[in-house]
Amino acid sequence: MFYREAGQYKTNYIADSAIFPILQDRIAIAGFLAIAFVIIPYFGNDFFINSMMIPFLIFSLAAIGLNILTGYTGQISLGTGAFMGVGAYACYKMTSIFPDVNIMIPIVLSGFFSAGVGMIFGLPSLRIKGFYLIVTTLAAQFFLEWCFIRVAWLYNYNDSGAIEVPQRELLGWIVTGASATPTTRYLVVLSVVVAMTWVASNIIHGRIGRSWMMIRDMDIAAELMGVRPLFAKLSAFAVSSFYCGVAGAMMVFFWLGAAEVESFDVNHSFLILFMVILGGLGSLLGSFLGAAFIWMLPIIIRAVPDIIGLNINAATVEHINFMIIGGLIIFFLIIEPHGLARLWAIAKQKLRVWPFPY
Repeated sequence: MFYREAGQYKTNYIADSAIFPILQDRIAIAGFLAIAFVIIPYFGNDFFINSMMIPFLIFSLAAIGLNILTGYTGQISLGTGAFMGVGAYACYKMTSIFPDVNIMIPIVLSGFFSAGVGMIFGLPSLRIKGFYLIVTTLAAQFFLEWCFIRVAWLYNYNDSGAIEVPQRELLGWIVTGASATPTTRYLVVLSVVVAMTWVASNIIHGRIGRSWMMIRDMDIAAELMGVRPLFAKLSAFAVSSFYCGVAGAMMVFFWLGAAEVESFDVNHSFLILFMVILGGLGSLLGSFLGAAFIWMLPIIIRAVPDIIGLNINAATVEHINFMIIGGLIIFFLIIEPHGLARLWAIAKQKLRVWPFPY
């Protein structure tokens, strides 16, 4: 078979600890990147890129942020939507105060603002866990939503209460505003997501990531072995909130174009949490699989009646969509509670030992 490790010897520790030790995995990653950077921008239409690919990448990045906190560190959070909002409003204020700064600088700095807020609301995790931590992060969600509504300075005292994206350029290309093409915005978002996924993978496979997983598995034993819970938990909240903040800033600046507080409500927190649970806790691949399942599948289901020529009203299609998605979620959680990433890992393992898969 084509998926074999035979003859692929590791001669040093670096090669043995590589994220993709098998040649076929590296070829597959290169192929996916080629499709994402070349094929999709060239052949994809504006609807596919703007309505499917851009939000899929943004929600995948937010899911990675939540997965770092929940999947790798074991700290459950329902404040993801609010942390995305912190990044969006911070980026909006920085572009208003510094209009001539390269747009990528406010995008990245917005993550640091979100990280600072995340660390503040992560302090209770040093004393509480489980259901009580969920309530604490939910309180953070509601408090930050209140700030987005009541603190008029955050949205520059606009009568509508919304933040509107100004036109900005990057290397001579218009990347934000009404004049920016979907392909240009998609390539910027894709580049950021790929880079931050690579950074997250290296952090997780390093000393900090191992300390997160030790805290998740047994925090008392981890502390006895020298892991500092203060640093491990707060660093997880900081990194997670950083990723969510960058995702929130890109959601407004590269996808929506304008946003109100409803764009960062608790429903989005639940949406991201479902992506992580369904895709697979403790898996970067699961973040992408969960985002694809939750966001892209409903769009495909809605398009099926038009493709096959059925005359069904929009409300009926929406109800059918909810029924199908809900049934599939229950089905997958029963078949494999560890998510879609686990199903993919099982399939790969069977390929590695084929024709003796059992």
